[in-house]
Amino acid sequence: MAGSSQLVKELREKTGAGILDCQKALTENGNDIEKAIDYLRQKGLAAAAKKSGRETNQGLVHSYIHMGGKIGVLIEVNCETDFVARNDEFKAFVNDLALQIAAAKPAYVRREDIAKEVQDKERAIYEAQAKEMGKPPAAWPKIVEGKLEKFYQENCLLEQSFIKDPAIVIKDLVSQKIAKIGENMNIRRFTRYQLGEA
Repeated sequence: MAGSSQLVKELREKTGAGILDCQKALTENGNDIEKAIDYLRQKGLAAAAKKSGRETNQGLVHSYIHMGGKIGVLIEVNCETDFVARNDEFKAFVNDLALQIAAAKPAYVRREDIAKEVQDKERAIYEAQAKEMGKPPAAWPKIVEGKLEKFYQENCLLEQSFIKDPAIVIKDLVSQKIAKIGENMNIRRFTRYQLGEA
């Protein structure tokens, strides 16, 4: 029993999930901690999906200044209630997002924010690159789609790997926070400034 309570403690530290959820995850997965983490993540994502339709009219506008005033980020993250907006965990999460933007330089929140002309231009460039590499025309669409996915991962905040834990992407981090805090959240917008950059 001591071993299982130690496992529950370890799982709670790694996931932030409740005691009963951790016990259930370990029971369902034969006390395999890695499988239990995956199980909790899947459950968390399912819980987050249920909350995704709820209104987010509260939240926080947060500023982050980095490198002695050389990089600045202004971000707005919305949630359902003022109570959560004032919660330390929510504030820390918003600050982590600002750090992410400062370090990883995304240009958009999500891929749907990218203008069609920009996507068409990228497609044309990738197709020209495939042609230049001497690849057969039948392979071009697959090459173009692969490069476009990489473009999204580099330029869309929600699709970037989290700088504090590269094993997780930002959209999954948002889902985990929704599941943990119990409210829908939405990254509305951000602006990143870098000294001397146009």
